[in-house]
Amino acid sequence: MGQMLIFGMGYAASHLGGRLRARGWEVTGTTQDGREGSIAFADERAVLGALRSATHILSSVPPAEGADPVLARYGEAVALAPAGWVGYLSSTGVYGDTGGAWVDESAAIKGRRPDRNAADAAWGMLRSDVRTFRLPGIYGPGRSILDRIAEGRAHRIDLPEQVFSRVHVDDIAGGVMASFRGPAGVYNLADDEPCHQNELVEWGCAMLGVAAPPLQSLEEAGLSPAACAFYAENRRVANGKAKRLLGWTPRYPSFREGLASLPMTVAPAEAGAAIGVE
Repeated sequence: MGQMLIFGMGYAASHLGGRLRARGWEVTGTTQDGREGSIAFADERAVLGALRSATHILSSVPPAEGADPVLARYGEAVALAPAGWVGYLSSTGVYGDTGGAWVDESAAIKGRRPDRNAADAAWGMLRSDVRTFRLPGIYGPGRSILDRIAEGRAHRIDLPEQVFSRVHVDDIAGGVMASFRGPAGVYNLADDEPCHQNELVEWGCAMLGVAAPPLQSLEEAGLSPAACAFYAENRRVANGKAKRLLGWTPRYPSFREGLASLPMTVAPAEAGAAIGVE
């Protein structure tokens, strides 16, 4: 069994940590404040000690204020650490807009966030054993279209050609764990069936037995700048490299299987009330 050090115990990383602990791994994670038994990110003595004993190191920390916090503070220590495996959770946003075309790991980095692009490239050059995982929209328990419908935050947007990729959080963990036995490099972890967000919304509403929200323009929906940026890019993410080289296959090849696996914690009546359905 291994010893995993995870920088940033967020949604996906915490799920991976749980999977590893269930297999007998020792998992240490950092958070900003050292909550729930984690190491405070600024506690250099503890972090450097964990780096010296870790067999595997993963960063899930996104860039902030134009820089990657982990590389800025601990990059040299990670580069020199004795671990035999290093991973980084990146984003398929580094590919930018492809007009709905398929994109794989050979594509140039040209996303709209220079800090994200730079962090992706910097992790890849840090050392020879880095696995970079480029992730699309992440969903899973407590973080899915079912929750957004229940909270009244689901929208159907009138952009008929728009296509997105997504991945279940459990398939991220599966891909990362499969890479323990695979070669270093960049891997897209996405499901097999990119689709329009409206299709996801409509399927989720059908599962909950409520009416779908009205079709709206971006302006009518009044979305946040971050949500509007989501609709500014259109691409299909190919996952063949991870399948070929890691032997990884998504447990949830489409959103249909993924949503069906989630606990139905919202009663249909509550969901209906949340989006104004009688």
